[in-house]
Amino acid sequence: MSQDQWTAVDHYISDLFIPPDAALEAALTRSAAAGLPSINVAPNQGKLLHMLARLIGARAILEIGTLGAYSTIWLARALPTDGFLITLEAKPEHAKIAQENLRQAGLTSQVEVRLGPAIETLPQIAAENKGPFDLVFIDADKQGTPEYFRWALDLSRKGSLIIVDNVVRGGKVIDATSTDPNVQGIQRFHQWVAAEPRVSATALQTVGSKGYDGLTFIEVIN
Repeated sequence: MSQDQWTAVDHYISDLFIPPDAALEAALTRSAAAGLPSINVAPNQGKLLHMLARLIGARAILEIGTLGAYSTIWLARALPTDGFLITLEAKPEHAKIAQENLRQAGLTSQVEVRLGPAIETLPQIAAENKGPFDLVFIDADKQGTPEYFRWALDLSRKGSLIIVDNVVRGGKVIDATSTDPNVQGIQRFHQWVAAEPRVSATALQTVGSKGYDGLTFIEVIN
């Protein structure tokens, strides 16, 4: 199968199950116009995040890596009226676009965009007793994933769900000799998760409009 076919199937799925949405489409358009990289989750992946958040009854969500807030919108819409989401973004230009996208989506009352490197803002969130979070979505720089997972686990509770994006790296994740820091970060993260007695986890390969990659799903069990 080719990238063109993967993309066509993604469009088929979206056309079937994801009705046109002005706020989401505007978020993508605004992000592209501002020069943000097109590395947001695909629509069907956003819908999956939304459904998972609803299925676990998430009231508090933490997102590490905002970009233009496309996935943020999907997740925040799954919250009850008294729920909240904190999303962490290192780049001011991304945070600015994200804030506008959230404003246009009518979600600013439930979503806080926290500016700064996640390695600095995560300790702040812990010190402010913002957790525990019911769902944590990690979609930031991959070399930092092990440290982000450490904080996600500390900020979770029994029953929390942690989801990590871009974990297959086009298949490179199985290359034990890789010198790519992104691949190495994911490998260290997976090794930690596999040995961590407090969690139960699995990972799925994905193909689609975003290429060949995958997601890791982690349930906090203790």
